[in-house]
Formats: sequence, structure tokens, C-alpha cells
Amino acid sequence: MLALRLIRRFGTASHIAAATAIASSGAAGKNSSKGLVSKRKPLKVDEPALIKLKKERNPGKLFQLFKENAHNKVVVENRFVFEDTVSRLAGAGRFDYIENLLEHQKTLPQGRREGFIIRLIMLYGKAGMTQHAVNTFYDMHLYGCPRTVKSFNAALKVLTQSRDLKAIESFLWDVPEKFSINIDILSVNTVISSFCEMGILEKAYLVMVEMEKLGITPDVFTYTTLISAFYKVNRWQIGDGLWNLMVGKGCMPNVATFNVRIQFLVNVGLAWEANKLLLLMKRIGITPDEVTYNLVIKGFCRAENLDMAKRIYSALCGTGFKPNAKIYQTMIHYLSRAGEFDLAYSMCRDSMQKNWFPSLDSIKKLLEGLCKDGTEEKMGKARFLIILAKKKIPPFSSDALNVMQSIIACS
Repeated sequence: MLALRLIRRFGTASHIAAATAIASSGAAGKNSSKGLVSKRKPLKVDEPALIKLKKERNPGKLFQLFKENAHNKVVVENRFVFEDTVSRLAGAGRFDYIENLLEHQKTLPQGRREGFIIRLIMLYGKAGMTQHAVNTFYDMHLYGCPRTVKSFNAALKVLTQSRDLKAIESFLWDVPEKFSINIDILSVNTVISSFCEMGILEKAYLVMVEMEKLGITPDVFTYTTLISAFYKVNRWQIGDGLWNLMVGKGCMPNVATFNVRIQFLVNVGLAWEANKLLLLMKRIGITPDEVTYNLVIKGFCRAENLDMAKRIYSALCGTGFKPNAKIYQTMIHYLSRAGEFDLAYSMCRDSMQKNWFPSLDSIKKLLEGLCKDGTEEKMGKARFLIILAKKKIPPFSSDALNVMQSIIACS
């Protein structure tokens, strides 16, 4: 009965026999088990491929390691590792390795996914291998991958980096018809952005006009890109006209569009006009961001109207926004230039304690102003700023710190 109960409890009679044998082995068994353990070799755990790839610095070994893991989804599907590997090989000038790796990937099962091919196109682009990127798009059918406007836009994006006007125009106008692809607003915006960067603004505008005839409606990004480009070359009449055209067609400006126009007004010294746009944004329900406030503050500072600059700064803090590094830099620079060193010190101290450090010139100007007074209070403030400057991450250079120390030493 006892044996039966044991069998029911532990499962089988063989388990009982095994348990009995182990129990009867006694001390001798213990000694022998120790011997077995001591002789057993530790298992060698292979380092994960991701870590190996990250550590490898030799281009040839990096290439071989990635090639060996061509079927390893953990490696191939990791966007960062893929990009990092290609970037390092490009930095070493081993474009032959890049071509070998990426062309091999096309022959594998993942080469039939458009999303994966788009990644290869972009990787070729980041390596500066424009023709390889475009050829990858052209050859997608060879490895059974569907071709849509998404892969077209990826190839177009890479092609625009070449700044080859003829190639870009040919690709935009000829390729969609050849492969029965309906281009979208992203296609248009990609080309317009490229033409604006190249300085051919009339062509950029004409692309918008022609695409609108094909039924592609410009969006706020389209207008903002063109408005910004024309303002930058001081062709404000066209910039204003595009603004009016945009609003007239029911496309409402966003924060970025307002910031572009405010930037232009500040650049030409129209601080009050810039402030009116800030107020207009609030009235129509568009919340200004830190860039908006910084631009308007800079506008009034340049106009030597520090009282208004301080009012805008207070309004910024009152809305719940916290000043960013650029706003601190602007205020500290202009307050020091105007001789308002106490307020400049307060802002500089707050900024530094957040690890946002003004430029060396701004700090020097403030230290000189504090030390010029000569009082112990002002000298104490100057010394405290240097203490904070020594805590900067990443640190100031030793030369920069020596310059700051010398200002106090000479006082």
C-alpha cells in the first residue's frame, strides 16, 4: 500500500526506483557528485550578434559579421544596427561592402516587402550612393516586391539630395506614368523643398501650380516652405502674396507658418508687427511656442525696447511655458549689453543651473559688468557664475574657464 501511495504521488514505479537508488548512495554518492561537478566544463555563451556588431571597429570584420547574420531577424530588422553598420562602412569608404550587403538583402525573403526595400533605398541615400538607391526602386519587380508611391517618394527623396535638377524633374514627371503610380502631396513637398534649398524658387512655385492642376491640393507645409524661401531672399511681396493665397484657399497657417513670418518681420526691424502676429495667433486659437516668443523678444531687444522684451518674457512665463536655452541666451545677451546686470545675472544663474549655458561672449560681458561695479555683492555673483560654469556638461575648455577667471582676477 505504501508503494502504491508513492507511485500515485510521484507518477511511476521507475521514479520510486530512481529515488531509492539516489537515497542509498549515501556519502559516497555525494563525493562522486562533487567530482562530476568539478570536471564539468562551463557552457560557453556566445555573445549576441547585436553586441558584436556594435563593438566591431574593423570595416572588414564588420562586413563579414553582418553578412553572417543576413538571415538573423534580430539583426536585419533592427533599424538602428542596420543604419549604424552602413554609416560606419561609408565613413571608412567601403562602398563596395555596402553594395554587397544591401544587394544580398534584396535576394532574401524580406526583399519582397516594400517597407524593407524603402529602408534599403534610404540606406543607399545616407551612404551617398544615389544611383544605387534609384536603381533599387527601378528593379523592385525583379525580386517580387510591389512598387507604390511610398517607394517612389523614398527614391525621390534620395534623388533630391543630389541637387541634380534634370534628374529630379525627369523622375518626377516620367516615372509615375511609367509605373502607374499616383503621386501625392508628399512627392510635391519633397521636390518643392529641394528646389527651395537649391535657390530656384520660381521652379518650386511652378511645381505647386502644376500639381494643383493635376488635382493635388497644396497643404500648409507646401505654403510654409515657399513663404519661408521667398522671405529669406527678401522677396517679401511674393511671400505675403503666398500667405494671402493660402488663406484665401482655406488653408490655415499653423505655428510654423506664423513663426516664418514673424522671423522675417524681426529680421527687417518690425518688432511691433511681429508682436501683432503673436497676438493674432492667440485670438484665432493657435498657441504660440517657445520659438514664437523668442523671436518677438529678440525683435524688441534689437529695437532696444527692453521693457517690451521683458513684458513678453513675463507673458511667456505666465502662460505656463518655461523659457528655453535660446530665450535665456537672448535675454542675457541684450540685458548685459544694456547694463542691466542684476536681471541678466538672475537669468544666467537660472539657465546655468538647468545646464543651459549662454555663449562665452555673453558670460564674459556679464562678468565684466558685475566686476566693474566692484562691490562685494556683485563680485560674489560673478564668482558663483564661475562655480556654475565649472559644472557644465560637457565642460567648458580650460582656456574658456581661464578667460572667466581672469576677468575676476583683474577686478
